[in-house]
Amino acid sequence: MLSSNKAFDPKVISEYRDKMKKLNQNFLISDSEDNSDEYCNFFFVGMYEGKEVVYDAVMYTLRLHHLSEVYEVAEHKAARHFPEFKKIKYREDENGDLVALDDLEEEIGLFIAEAIMEIEEEEEVKVKEHVELDPNIDFGIGLDIGLNRDTIDKKTISDFVKRFNEDSLELDETLYSFQTQDEELA
Repeated sequence: MLSSNKAFDPKVISEYRDKMKKLNQNFLISDSEDNSDEYCNFFFVGMYEGKEVVYDAVMYTLRLHHLSEVYEVAEHKAARHFPEFKKIKYREDENGDLVALDDLEEEIGLFIAEAIMEIEEEEEVKVKEHVELDPNIDFGIGLDIGLNRDTIDKKTISDFVKRFNEDSLELDETLYSFQTQDEELA
């Protein structure tokens, strides 16, 4: 597996290093449309099992992670409540306008919204800082990183990479729960 992974190739690693050096950074941000102020996909060079490799990392805020986990639990509750449950898929008409949900989708959507509010009020879901490693991706070693930050910015990424590579990373073990802001529901 690792022998066919191009991210272990010294030439590839050197190319990434050169790009990072030109930007005066210890990472490269991926051209992902998913990147936002709470989520970022990036690459950096580090060690894995005694070998240099390019890491393919995603970093996100704990608030975003919590929201995702809450939504997953709410969907699970909806699936148990509605025998005919199906994920809501928003569709566009020929003009690019959203097509109205059918009655069942509307009912499921309202159920999920209510379930989210209940899950948050009860603080049913709690999350903590984490770094999960995945060596089984096509390019590099995958890292899934959740940090208790308001935003994911270049300084946060750079500090993480530095601490990760120095093996001095300390994660907060506190369990957190978040509330959806009113303006997010509007």
